[in-house]
Amino acid sequence: MTKPILILRNIPRENPGLIEILIREHQLKYQIIDFNNATIIESIENYGALIVLGGPESANDLTSKMQNELTLIKKAMRLQIPYLGVCLGLQILIKAMGGNVVKCQISEIGFRDTRNEFFKVKLTAEGRTDKLFNNLPENLTVFQLHGETVQLTPIMTLLAVGEFCQNQIIKIGENAYGIQSHFELTNDLLESWITEDSDLLKIDADQLRSDFELIKKDYQETGRRLFENFLMLTGFITKRNFQS
Repeated sequence: MTKPILILRNIPRENPGLIEILIREHQLKYQIIDFNNATIIESIENYGALIVLGGPESANDLTSKMQNELTLIKKAMRLQIPYLGVCLGLQILIKAMGGNVVKCQISEIGFRDTRNEFFKVKLTAEGRTDKLFNNLPENLTVFQLHGETVQLTPIMTLLAVGEFCQNQIIKIGENAYGIQSHFELTNDLLESWITEDSDLLKIDADQLRSDFELIKKDYQETGRRLFENFLMLTGFITKRNFQS
């Protein structure tokens, strides 16, 4: 694959984190664009993949920014450009392709649920056979930061479920994926979110840091495997370079 990867950032603090680290390690071409009301991307076909990151907005917003982003994703899907959406990036994908985005009955914020247990997602039968999860376990610990969830249409395949917001990882077609949680998490990302995100400001910052330290080694290995699997199945790399 010689075309670059396009990464859309919906808000400055929602950086690609571990995704960018891996792209650089594999010496792949990429471009990060801060998507806003003035953004125009006329030639999405010049990119080999599209990655859309999270943000505080809703895919239901009627702003020109959100309408332009939905239109861009629809075009990318028509062209069968590989897609990876994270959090809001998942929700925009589902909205663009005919699904619904609705309020969660219980918002999922941070590492722990209302029972003080770590958030987890479980692969479905389809997820266990999908190449995105090669060499990954059936149950994955996740970091969450969302108050909305998605409702699917028959063209969408559910790959992983959660206990509270059920629809966690989605696939459309052969190479479009959406992930509700944040496997791209790094220490730098966590620190910026702790100080800037209104939902995380309600949680003890030291507890968030402590929780991440408890799971970081396995969590980031999972993130590496997941994102490298995406790069492999979309033709950007041919072998893994896992690091703990």
